[in-house]
Amino acid sequence: MYDLIIIGAGPAGMTAGVYAARREMKTLVIGMEVGGQMVWASEIENYPGFSSISSFDLIENMRKQTIDSGAEIKVDEVKKIERLDNGHFMIYTSRDSFEAQAVVIAMGLSPRRLAVPGEVELNGKGVSYCANCDGPFFKNKTVAVIGGGNSALDAAELMSKIASQVYLIHRGANFRAFETLIDEVKARPNIEILFNSEVKEIFGDNKVELIKVGNNQDNSLREIKTDGVFVEVGRIASTDLVADLVDRNEQNQIIISEKGETKTPGLYAAGDVTTCETKQITVAVGQATIATLSAYQYLQLKGNTHFAKKNY
Repeated sequence: MYDLIIIGAGPAGMTAGVYAARREMKTLVIGMEVGGQMVWASEIENYPGFSSISSFDLIENMRKQTIDSGAEIKVDEVKKIERLDNGHFMIYTSRDSFEAQAVVIAMGLSPRRLAVPGEVELNGKGVSYCANCDGPFFKNKTVAVIGGGNSALDAAELMSKIASQVYLIHRGANFRAFETLIDEVKARPNIEILFNSEVKEIFGDNKVELIKVGNNQDNSLREIKTDGVFVEVGRIASTDLVADLVDRNEQNQIIISEKGETKTPGLYAAGDVTTCETKQITVAVGQATIATLSAYQYLQLKGNTHFAKKNY
């Protein structure tokens, strides 16, 4: 029996673990990969307290602090969540099952990949899924941004201020973004737009050097020398396991209150898996703090007053 189980071991999940353990809640963090989406970044320069820190170091710092605070971390996949008649939750993983009085969902999002040769091999070596995170490393260089939605155009607009040349590659004939953002991107002289085009392969020995782009109308191929590839073709929220317990938007992201509450008492959510528009580490850890303290208050109101009173 746990007071709180947190599903997801990224920055939101580990922050929730720290705050829960400091409130003397018996806490378990379950995640498929410690670090979450941070493992896709190389260096992180927008986390307060560090002018620059490798994703590995930040993940290890968070992991150690979570465990030192008193929370447990288990690397496993959650297969099912069930709410019991007494209001508790049963969490079923691929190897075990656990009971908790409250749950925080902090599973984050998974970046949708291009699934082309070279993408996985060069991840962190020029291939990135976060322009806000890795953009500054490509100052005065050439980059390609893949996608045709708001996130892709936002990334292209951002990189046009940093890189010397930006190729915006979209498989469709029209963008699916705000008109004002489309106008801004089209007005930037160092952005070249390639419609009806798809990246077929990414080349490079130890870093991205070149991409092969195919035109899906005339089947022509073009090779473009580039230092970086920003994949902005969407992110996936895998929230089906709580579909009956929460309200979701069209992207399957979880709708929460300002206190991190879902429609089910005792079930909270935080981080990128929620409908919060801004997907950043600092936002995720802030939401996790709120959701965890809300869960603590929820258990107190239920009469669970055995938690030690600690300042936060």
